[in-house]
Amino acid sequence: MSDTQRIDIWLWQARFFKTRSLATTIVQKGQCRITSGGTTRRISKASSLVRIGDGLTFKKNGRIVQLEILELSARRGPAAEAQTLYRLLEDETETGVRREETEI
Repeated sequence: MSDTQRIDIWLWQARFFKTRSLATTIVQKGQCRITSGGTTRRISKASSLVRIGDGLTFKKNGRIVQLEILELSARRGPAAEAQTLYRLLEDETETGVRREETEI
């Protein structure tokens, strides 16, 4: 398996988006940032490559999602498998990603 993967495919396989087309749209709108080697850059091409250890920031359902890529996948597996591909960053829970749990 390669040590890089297209961002649209990774987002779809990690189950952040129901279809690859939705993942592609988010990236093409410039709503995704990659942090690699301490440098953060906005991307607008779905063919941009991600690697293990890269950070991703993107908007989903009105919330900012920040994560670190832990693994690349060869397929879109079940949700439990998809959750092993990334680690949510701590800031995220403070910025409201889990807002529905804290509003109760």
